[in-house]
Amino acid sequence: MGPTFEVAKGITAIDTRMAGISRLTSAYLVESFAPTIIETGPATSADTLTEALNTLGIGSLDLAHIVVTHIHLDHAGGAGHIAERFPNATVWVHAAGARHLADPSRLMASATRVYGEQRLGSLFGAMKGVAADRIRVFNDGAAIDLGSRKLVAIDTPGHASHHIAIQDSATGVVFTGDAMGVHLPDVPVLRPAAPPPEFDVDKALDSIERIRRHARGSLMLSHFGPISSVDETCAEAARCIKEWSEIVRMAMTKTDDVLELAAALRRATSGDQANIQASDQERFEILGSYELNAAGLSRYWRKREERELS
Repeated sequence: MGPTFEVAKGITAIDTRMAGISRLTSAYLVESFAPTIIETGPATSADTLTEALNTLGIGSLDLAHIVVTHIHLDHAGGAGHIAERFPNATVWVHAAGARHLADPSRLMASATRVYGEQRLGSLFGAMKGVAADRIRVFNDGAAIDLGSRKLVAIDTPGHASHHIAIQDSATGVVFTGDAMGVHLPDVPVLRPAAPPPEFDVDKALDSIERIRRHARGSLMLSHFGPISSVDETCAEAARCIKEWSEIVRMAMTKTDDVLELAAALRRATSGDQANIQASDQERFEILGSYELNAAGLSRYWRKREERELS
C-alpha cells in the first residue's frame, strides 16, 4: 500500500503520514471537473498532502473544494495550510464547526489541555485559520455539485456534535470520518473513538445505523482507508461502543479516576488486543488511547446522569 492508492472509481486515498507514521490518517481525492479533497489531516501533514496532490496532477490553482467531516485536529488541522496553498479551494464544514476553522484559538487551547503542548505540537502542529469568506456550511442533505458527481452531507453526531459523513453519488461510498471508530489495515481490531468533551453513545449508535442505511459502496474511514464489508463493520463498530461504554459505566461505580477507568478498559479488552503488534498498538494509542476513550465515555455517563436527575 503506497502513499496514494485508488479505492473506488475516481477516488484516490492519500496517506497523510500523521506524526510521520504510515497508515494512520487518510485523506481522499475525488476526481471531477472540480477536484475535491475530503479531510486534510493535521497541520503536520500539510507538506505530505500537498506533495501527494501535486503528484496526482493537482496544482496550486486546480483544487476546487476542501471538505472536512469535523474540526478535530487530525481531520481539519491542516485545512488552513492547505487552503493557503490552494487559493481557489472552497472549504466546507458543518455549521457548528465553521467559526473554529476561521479562528482555531479555542480549539487549539482545548486540544492543548488534553494532549499537553509538546505532544500536541509533535502530533498535530499549529492550526491556521481559514479566511471566513472561503468557508461554506455543509449540513445534513446539502450537496456539493462537482459536475460528474455530487457529495452529499449526512448528519452523524456522536463522536462530535458537528460530525458529518459524506456520500459520493457516483459510487455510493460513504466517507465516515470517525463515526465508525479506528480500523487500521491488516489489524483485526476496531477500536471506538470516544473523545471528550462531546462523545454521545446514543447518537454515535444512531449515526452508525444511518451510515449503514445510506452506504451503497465501501466505507472510507479516515483511520484508515476503505472497508468493503459494510454491514459487518457497522455491527462491529456498534458492538465495540456498547461494550466499552458499559465497561466504563461499571468501573465508575468504584472510581472516577480516568487512569483507573482506562486500566479497566485495558483489562476487559485484553483478549481483543492480544494479537496486535507493539507498533500497531502505538498507532491505536495515538488515534484513540484508552485514557482518551475513558475520559470521553465517563463524561458521557456523568452528563447522562445529570440529565436524568434534573
